[in-house]
Amino acid sequence: MKLPENTLIAAEKLTQYLLVLRKRHDKSRWLSRAGYTLENWQLLEEDLRTQILSLNAILTENTKYGQMYEIRGTLAGPNGRTLAVCTMWMTETATGETKFITMYPDKESKNDV
Repeated sequence: MKLPENTLIAAEKLTQYLLVLRKRHDKSRWLSRAGYTLENWQLLEEDLRTQILSLNAILTENTKYGQMYEIRGTLAGPNGRTLAVCTMWMTETATGETKFITMYPDKESKNDV
């Protein structure tokens, strides 16, 4: 199943979490391998929409807050390097809106180049 094109990807999720160096569970170094930085965070949002959101989503869990979906794929960064990613999305029960939750390396994939 495809998630809606108007799925929300909060800028704060990218600029204050994924692309910021963290002591624990840092993803910024991993994303920088493909050329994603705080300075070009809009490229990450655009690439999530065009390269990942266009893929099939798999329902992983129903919670009281909403339905959780997973999309696995390959993200080609601005420097041409690709990352195998696993992304999580949720369609909220209260609002019906679908939003981006997080992403991390897809350790099951052999596509991370």
